[in-house]
Amino acid sequence: MPGTLYLIPVPLGPTAPAESLPANVLATIKPLTHFVVEQAKTARAFLKAAGTDTPLQELTLVELNEHTKTNELDLLLAPLRAGHDVGLLSEAGCPAVADPGANLVALAQKENIRVVPLIGPSSLLLALMASGLNGQRFAFQGYLPAKEADRSKALKELESESRKRQQTQIFIETPYRNRQMFDSILQACQPGTRLAVATDLTLPGESVLTRTIQQWKKQTPPEIERRPSVFLLLA
Repeated sequence: MPGTLYLIPVPLGPTAPAESLPANVLATIKPLTHFVVEQAKTARAFLKAAGTDTPLQELTLVELNEHTKTNELDLLLAPLRAGHDVGLLSEAGCPAVADPGANLVALAQKENIRVVPLIGPSSLLLALMASGLNGQRFAFQGYLPAKEADRSKALKELESESRKRQQTQIFIETPYRNRQMFDSILQACQPGTRLAVATDLTLPGESVLTRTIQQWKKQTPPEIERRPSVFLLLA
């Protein structure tokens, strides 16, 4: 019988696992000896804090990130095929959501390998919960284009779709480009459109603010530079 692929959430910042993960998740991690991770160094730090029955140096950690080639993915299933349970880790938050781990999950599903998602922090859902925007209809758009002209066009299209469907549009940006994204939103969107900016979720500096575009233009911009943030729009 093949093993089980466990999707293990990771704290959204420098928080102890015991403070943000349920006890049953930590109990699931402890006996595992095989992990697929985005970066081995940070994964070892997380596993050390979470606690494992096997010494860290004896664990098998294989990286899966943006540099992993498509033909290398199949090899990552080898431990599962051999009957070992495997933990999949992202750098932060839930694996396989805006995360290269989704490709491994797709292969596991294709081979009828059991996939078990574990409970933990999701910045997207936490941001939506606190935004006051439409939680009945929403769509996650991932990263928008980096070039200003393309980004502006994408924002206008998302705003139009939001207005048409009354659907909250959720997207993220590389933290060092957060301010450029914020400025682009103010320039591209209509005055009455609501924008929520959720920053440092679950961390001491957490902030979730929802304002209309018109209101945002009249107040001091949020301090989001180089801080993990989620943007939500509702026209």
